[in-house]
Amino acid sequence: MSHGLSMGRLFKLPRFFNFVWYASAEAIAGNLLKPAFMQYHQLGRSDLHISEISYGCMSLGSDDADNARLVQQAIDGGINFFDTADLYDHGRNEITLGKALEGKRQDVVIATKVGNQWRPDGSGWDWNPRREYILSCVEESLRRLNTDYIDLYQLHGGTLEDPADETISAFETLVQQGKIRYYGISSIRPNVIRTFVERSNIVSVMMQYSLLDRRPEESCFPLLEQHNIGVLVRGAVAKGLLVNKAPEPYLNYDAADVAKAAAAAQRLSVAGRGPAATALRYVLQQPAVTTAVVGMRTAQQVQDALAAAGAVPLTATEIQQLQQVLPVNRYEQHR
Repeated sequence: MSHGLSMGRLFKLPRFFNFVWYASAEAIAGNLLKPAFMQYHQLGRSDLHISEISYGCMSLGSDDADNARLVQQAIDGGINFFDTADLYDHGRNEITLGKALEGKRQDVVIATKVGNQWRPDGSGWDWNPRREYILSCVEESLRRLNTDYIDLYQLHGGTLEDPADETISAFETLVQQGKIRYYGISSIRPNVIRTFVERSNIVSVMMQYSLLDRRPEESCFPLLEQHNIGVLVRGAVAKGLLVNKAPEPYLNYDAADVAKAAAAAQRLSVAGRGPAATALRYVLQQPAVTTAVVGMRTAQQVQDALAAAGAVPLTATEIQQLQQVLPVNRYEQHR
């Protein structure tokens, strides 16, 4: 249930957390169970139920053993949604994730992305949303991830010049073939998002959103809520600027503005909810948002992200205080 009016939008307010029990191998050996607080939300019109904190796997390094430990720590903490892309590290990111999830496939939701084609010389990549390319790429992603199906296959970008119907037909074909369960897009262009909302069966949109980037609130969230399409948020802590990074310009805000936002997150932090958790709770209490995709490179970062799941929710007054720190920004292009 959502209550409380803020800036003309409804935000999620305090609610009871699901009480989830989990056990690591060590805990089972010691006959101990540890409780964790994690909310799970249905992703749009799909039957996928994903953790409100999810793993942005682009942050994983090159050591498979280290990555496996981080992924297991995340799973033990209740995270079940892992997002990668064929673009990341020339496909090696998918490979290391597949290794980390070996034997756990039925317990997790895997998302990956397609549309960026590496040049033969490795100097960069070019945009390719054509049907034939998408149909060929899925085979490689399935192989690298060591799985028979992908839960969520996302178009990794998009422009109005793209052959949208051809792109959509590729995803629909893959659904029919059982190679993917659902599809979505990753985009910050309102006009591209509208095209897919109107012409496809996407269940999700991945987009940047934070206290320093509130552009989706005006042009995208209402549309996506209306059509029951879930939002996967990236950049919830704005490259660390809302937590512990030295202030620097961000989008249309100067360094002084960024410092004000970071100070507000710090000021509203309470016991059990530090600045990072405060920034994440602001994002997660937006009704359109299904999950925050968080990049985690260390065990401490996994622990900090998990802490946000059990953190004290923001009140309506606290949300308003955060929103009033800076003038809201809006998309100026691709509207």
